[in-house]
Amino acid sequence: MDDQFNVTYITLGGHVEVDKYRYLYFVIMFTVYIFIICSNAIIVYLIVIHRNLHEPMYIFIAALLVNSVLYSTAIYPKFLIDFLSEKQIISHSVCHFQFFLFYTLGGSEFLLLSAMAYDRYVSICKPLQYPVIMRKTTISIFLLLAWLVPACQVAGSAALSARRKLCNFTLKGIFCNNSIYKLHCVSSRGLSIYGVIILLNVVFFPLLFIVFTYIKILVISYRSSREVRKKAAQTCLPHLLVLINLSLLCTYDIIILRLESELPKTIRLIMTLQVVLYHPLFNPIIYGLKMKEITKHLCKLFCRVKII
Repeated sequence: MDDQFNVTYITLGGHVEVDKYRYLYFVIMFTVYIFIICSNAIIVYLIVIHRNLHEPMYIFIAALLVNSVLYSTAIYPKFLIDFLSEKQIISHSVCHFQFFLFYTLGGSEFLLLSAMAYDRYVSICKPLQYPVIMRKTTISIFLLLAWLVPACQVAGSAALSARRKLCNFTLKGIFCNNSIYKLHCVSSRGLSIYGVIILLNVVFFPLLFIVFTYIKILVISYRSSREVRKKAAQTCLPHLLVLINLSLLCTYDIIILRLESELPKTIRLIMTLQVVLYHPLFNPIIYGLKMKEITKHLCKLFCRVKII
């Protein structure tokens, strides 16, 4: 605690041999962060400038990629600062703000994938009603809810946690996640229950909805023509791959929290990096390679760059 300014600082104790490898860590994470921004931004740029990509499915993809950049920006700049600093610390208020951003944007991913699943369901199972159902107003409402619902719920959890007294000032991690609950002098049953409610609302229920929707799509596609099955596979497979990847990373985050004290420090660091490393890189690669229209525009863009 800094008495002069009355600011409480938390030590991020999950780093491994920063003094020895600080510049190596910095170069690797800086390169990854730049690649995340560039790869996501290129696909968003293509969706914005090409009129044939101004469809609900591509708008949701663009929103998902923007969300990935925001998610990374909530984590990576602090990593880079920590690697170059003598002490890896964060103020109590900034820690809770990072906690808020991490779980809000993580929850938004599931809700955006739910909106995409509904869009594919209407497109494949109710093609005649698609223009009426998936209007600009509907898309705007889905996007607003995808960011607003997790933000409102996680804000409550962050505010309640921030008011609790701390008896421990060392976090066994490299950024602020649910591990901040272990810093409290007394564990709160109410806060734990509220956390479970958030998990149900922004992860479990959206996941159930997506699974139910894709089962319906699978049944309808199986009964339909070969062309419908092909369309379903082309547009639904990338979303399912992204969903599986995100679900695994969400499971990782829960495992790290539950087994935190039992895991060696190096293993804990490697597992934590999985949570923030793969998903923002995975999204643009999957959508860039698996979405036919986006792949076409990517090829044209890079061919033009080569000619120049």
